[in-house]
Amino acid sequence: MHKSGSSLLRHGRLSSKFRKSRPYATALKSTEPAIEITTLPNRIRVATDSTPGHFSSLGLYVDAGSRYEWPEVSGVSHFLDRMAFKSTRTRTDEEMSTAVHSLGGQIMCSSSRESVMYQSSHSHSGTPLALSLIADTVLNPSFHSEEIEAQRDAAFYEGREIQSKPDMFLPEVLHSVAYGEKGLGNSLLCPEDRINLIDELTLRTGLNAWYRPERMVIAGAGMHHSELVELADKFFSSLKGPTVNQATSSRANSNPSTPTHLLHTSAPSVAKSLTRAASYLFPSTGSSPSPTPVNPSSTYTGGHRFVHDSSAEFNHLYIAYEGIGIHDDDIYALATMQVLLGGGGSFSAGGPGKGMYSRLYTHILNHYPQIDHCSSFHHIYTDSSLFGLFASFLPAGSGLRSGNTPGQILPHLIHQLSLLLYTAIPSVELDRAKNQLKSSLMMALESRAVEVEDLGRQILVHGRKVPIHEMTEKIDQVDNNTIRRVAARIFGPSSGGKPTVVCMGHEDTGSYNEVFRKYGLAASV
Repeated sequence: MHKSGSSLLRHGRLSSKFRKSRPYATALKSTEPAIEITTLPNRIRVATDSTPGHFSSLGLYVDAGSRYEWPEVSGVSHFLDRMAFKSTRTRTDEEMSTAVHSLGGQIMCSSSRESVMYQSSHSHSGTPLALSLIADTVLNPSFHSEEIEAQRDAAFYEGREIQSKPDMFLPEVLHSVAYGEKGLGNSLLCPEDRINLIDELTLRTGLNAWYRPERMVIAGAGMHHSELVELADKFFSSLKGPTVNQATSSRANSNPSTPTHLLHTSAPSVAKSLTRAASYLFPSTGSSPSPTPVNPSSTYTGGHRFVHDSSAEFNHLYIAYEGIGIHDDDIYALATMQVLLGGGGSFSAGGPGKGMYSRLYTHILNHYPQIDHCSSFHHIYTDSSLFGLFASFLPAGSGLRSGNTPGQILPHLIHQLSLLLYTAIPSVELDRAKNQLKSSLMMALESRAVEVEDLGRQILVHGRKVPIHEMTEKIDQVDNNTIRRVAARIFGPSSGGKPTVVCMGHEDTGSYNEVFRKYGLAASV
């Protein structure tokens, strides 16, 4: 689950202009003195934060991931993650393993819906070897059949493990329902019926489609900028950037579910105009034109799914609406709303400052002991997000005392959203949520690994690093009017929003649309 602070760190909305600095590269110094960005001739961007530290971190960040998959390559992102740092054309599996362990640090690969990252933390002297290993596994993978077969077994095991854990399984179901099983609705894991179909050809098809220099950023901290630029040029110059004709052809033939501005970050973003597309405070009483979609380029559909499990210890209920993407300035208000709602487990408030004064604790968990867990969530993406609440609670169908049906718990969750829309938030409560959000952003950046990942992802999508002071200033600007306006934009009755409802356990929710309408929120037609 994404927390707002960490999610905001991984994105931003920016552009950059470059000036010439050396014969083979162009460079930019951002508004933060420690950040430098260089674009190599093949369009790979190299960014560094020169803040000194006791070790170095670097990573390669690729504009890839499950949202870009089409049916023939479904599951490839998961397998590319698992096939990282295996045998290559220049290293056997044993040689790769020996080299990885010789770093004496941590090196890993991780895939998400919108990116694949290869990242290493190591001693300062290990930077050349670390980038060499990353380049080798990206540019020269062997994809031997026996290695793929071993990962098939691991993928089957992972799938079974995820399905046995509702807190990991249901967010995947939620995305699938919310986005109509395509784009952001594609699973992070390889679908079970696809695991035995993944082979070398399928992997190379995905690799060739996504692993292109204009879709890559190399980021580092703890080394001189010129050092990382030279190493990047040494190990990645064999990747050829697109010609004008190739770029045009790529735009024409890209998968329909792939927003073109993700493929070419120089393209003008439509998200800026979306901040003004739905600025209602309250629904109008007369007739009005059809509402503008929050994110026209996403595949959000909303919907409902019930996963029956009569042996479950708890019922689980998720409700969500589509929020705005990271480009939109209203993202700071939505992140503040998520912190304001907060929540957590009934036996783990975490103490002052960690959520015990959030609304889901004070309004729900402290009053209903049958609810084991209740939290807000906010999954942020480039052109969309999922904002909502979930609860786990004792089921009435289990025969246990004080159990509830999902239909009985649903109004409590919906009511918490309606309060954001129709009532003023006490200034003390709003200030506390804003301070918690700012603190989480700043404390996360104390980790060098998070710092490098933040830098790489922001350059990948937006071209520059968003200064932390810029984020905190935007959070400070959030007030009561902003909260109510953004709430109306996302789930107000005239917003055009559609809820996504996912339920797992003994019983289903019943006629949920009637409950949304009763509390003055947007409902499906």
